[in-house]
Amino acid sequence: LQQSRPCGRAAPAPPAGIAPGPARPGTKRLPRAIVVGVKKGGTRAVLEFIRVHPEVRALGTEPHFFDRNYHRGLEWYRSLMPRTLDSQITVEKTPSYFVTKEAPRRIFNMSRDTKLIVVVRNPVTRAISDYTQTLSKKPDIPTFEGLTFRNRSLGLVDTSWNAIRIGMYAVHLQSWLQYFPLSQIHFVSGEKLITDPAGEMGKVQDFLGIKRVITDKHFYFNKTKGFPCLKKSESSGLPRCLGKSKGRTHVQIDPEVIEQLRDFYRPYNIKFYETVGQDFRWE
Repeated sequence: LQQSRPCGRAAPAPPAGIAPGPARPGTKRLPRAIVVGVKKGGTRAVLEFIRVHPEVRALGTEPHFFDRNYHRGLEWYRSLMPRTLDSQITVEKTPSYFVTKEAPRRIFNMSRDTKLIVVVRNPVTRAISDYTQTLSKKPDIPTFEGLTFRNRSLGLVDTSWNAIRIGMYAVHLQSWLQYFPLSQIHFVSGEKLITDPAGEMGKVQDFLGIKRVITDKHFYFNKTKGFPCLKKSESSGLPRCLGKSKGRTHVQIDPEVIEQLRDFYRPYNIKFYETVGQDFRWE
């Protein structure tokens, strides 16, 4: 795969009738790091924050290559990537990869050296956030409680509902550990990303092997949204906050339901902490 990367090869001629644009420096390379999960954990924030770094170029959209578009082939995937210089790292994010059974093997087949970033968050809060987002698009869906339980009186949680299943991090992680060592997977705390963005991003930069350029001076706390924003973005000198879909007020959920979910997730959380050697303090 390394040998197949274009190194200084001439670009293909443009289609007939289309004038070639000005040559842009750099080469489109397959990503060396991927933010593989999790949905509603804080992946967009990590991507927006890390792309401020001069040694990082990131794809802004989610390509969904390793889950939905794998049949299109690696060259199609490469064609989506931003151009990078030899000193820069290409990064992409698609949060659904973490729960896609085939994704670890497919990424490993692309490059066994790929660095993986997983942004995790209290699975109960994550599920409520997930439901809140879906509700904003589909107001007619059943209640959160109705979707959560197969039998509420017996406390039987419906693990087939995606919003619940995603938060069973310990289960999904096993698929990744079949192909990648823990040293190649970095876990970001979605909670600390809000309370200490510079600290969490410092660890991400260390993991990627790049200098700690993104520091406290890059962030300010937006009280309206309830999370940090960049003082200036990659593309302009203006402040940059995440879109209106981020920081949405969550649906109010019965405290008893929340308690039942905490009980459900507890063994999964403990197993996850033990596996990664990190206590996220979700209890």
